Amino acid sequence: MAVNVYSTSSDSLSRHDALSWVNNILQSNFTKIEELCTGAAYCQFMDILFPGTINLKKVKFNTKLEHEYINNFKLVQGAFERTQVDKVIPVEKLAKGRFQDNFEFVQWFKKFFDANYDMHEYDPHVARGGESLGGSMGNISGAKRPPQKAVSTEKAAVVPKPVPASARTVTRTAGPPQRQKVPPVGLASNRGPSTRSSSSAHGGDSSQLKLDEATIQLQEMKLTIDALEKERDFYFGKLRDIEVLCQEHENEGLPLMAQIMDILYATEEGFAPPDDNNTVGDNANDDEY
Repeated sequence: MAVNVYSTSSDSLSRHDALSWVNNILQSNFTKIEELCTGAAYCQFMDILFPGTINLKKVKFNTKLEHEYINNFKLVQGAFERTQVDKVIPVEKLAKGRFQDNFEFVQWFKKFFDANYDMHEYDPHVARGGESLGGSMGNISGAKRPPQKAVSTEKAAVVPKPVPASARTVTRTAGPPQRQKVPPVGLASNRGPSTRSSSSAHGGDSSQLKLDEATIQLQEMKLTIDALEKERDFYFGKLRDIEVLCQEHENEGLPLMAQIMDILYATEEGFAPPDDNNTVGDNANDDEY
């Protein structure tokens, strides 16, 4: 379960600090805040914070297509829901690549990251299969920079500040994690498993991999269905309340009430509401079988 963060009113980053933080953590080459509109950086941030919540093979790290930006953000939103993060991502706004929308979101995500990172080692370049990240955004891209080397806490351009207790709501009873330093997430010299050859690192059972991918897809579909059902029930309840209110004043002869009832009971051509008697009969037949 994630630690939710609801405020970014204090200790806000500058655009330069935000880019330095992203590039140091992810070994990326972002030169503009607008380049974060691909959503790929946030996908990998979630993989750092909550391993297994996002399948990085589905992430488009070097895309220039807006619909693929949206797909990346949907992966992040799905990971939010699986870890009980309350934040709703303004996907359409971020995917447009406007500075202000992306700047506000990265400021929030920085605080969210500081509140949830447990200081474990992580090699972002290896995790994304050696793909480059940032610095190639077509009409909003800046000059490309050479890939950055892994940085330690002493060389990091930005040292994250502790998140004030008033700036977030903690949903677990454990004490607040220490977030004073940027961990050496890019260092992999002491990690035995991560330095293995690609053949051994990816030599797992292919059928198990397919099963894991299918499980993630099933979870995403279930989340979508659950959200649609909640939305349906919400609006149905609203309509039912309006119907009851109109029925209570039906005998008063108010023209407005009659118009509302006409709208509520209006049907499209070719559609007929189910007959109660037929419904009962069908259920009875079903019970016989």
